[in-house]
Amino acid sequence: MLPFLVHWITTYGVAALFVLLLLGVFGLPVPDETLLTFAGVLVRDGHLHFVPAWIAASLGSICGITLSYVLGRTAGLALVERYGRWLHVTRDHLERVERWFEHGGTWTLTIGYFVPGVRHLTALVAGSSRLPFPIFARFAYPGAVAWTLTFVSLGWYVGHRWESALAAVEQHVRIVVAALIAAALVYAVAHAWWRRRGRRQ
Repeated sequence: MLPFLVHWITTYGVAALFVLLLLGVFGLPVPDETLLTFAGVLVRDGHLHFVPAWIAASLGSICGITLSYVLGRTAGLALVERYGRWLHVTRDHLERVERWFEHGGTWTLTIGYFVPGVRHLTALVAGSSRLPFPIFARFAYPGAVAWTLTFVSLGWYVGHRWESALAAVEQHVRIVVAALIAAALVYAVAHAWWRRRGRRQ
C-alpha cells in the first residue's frame, strides 16, 4: 500500500494528505503514522511546505475522528459491532477502549491518537456514550493537532532515516501511553477509595 500512498501524495499533495488522513482516522486501513512521517520527509525534500501539510493532516484527522463520533452517536455500538469488520473493529477492541474511556475519561480522546488502532474507537465510544460534542471537540481536536505535528516533524527531522526512527518512536510512545493509562487507573481507584472512606466517617 505504501507505493500507492506515495504516488497519491507526490501527485496530489496536501489534498491527498487530507483525504487519506480522514479515511485512516475514521478506521480504514491507512498507515497513518507512516503517512504523516513520509509527508515530513517530503517537506524536508522540498516537495511539500510544512505549514500547509500540517494543516491538511490536522483537518483530515479532525474530520475523520468527527465522523467516528457521529457514527457512534447515531448508530451506537451495536451497529458498529455488527459491521465492525469493515472498520477492523472487534468487540474486544471496543471493550478495551470502553474501559480506558471509563477510567481515563475525556483525556483518552487526546492521548488515544498515539495508540494505533485506538483513535477512531475512542470517538466511537464517546459518541455512543452521548458525550456532548463540545466536550468531545475540546479534547479530541487538540490531540489531532499534536499528533500530526509530532509525526510530520519527525519525518522532517530524520529525513530518509524515517522508517527506523518511526519504529523507535512508536515503541516509546506505546510505553508512555501505557504508563499514562496505568496512572489514570491508579488515580481512579485511589479517588474512589478515598470517597468511600470519607462517607464512612
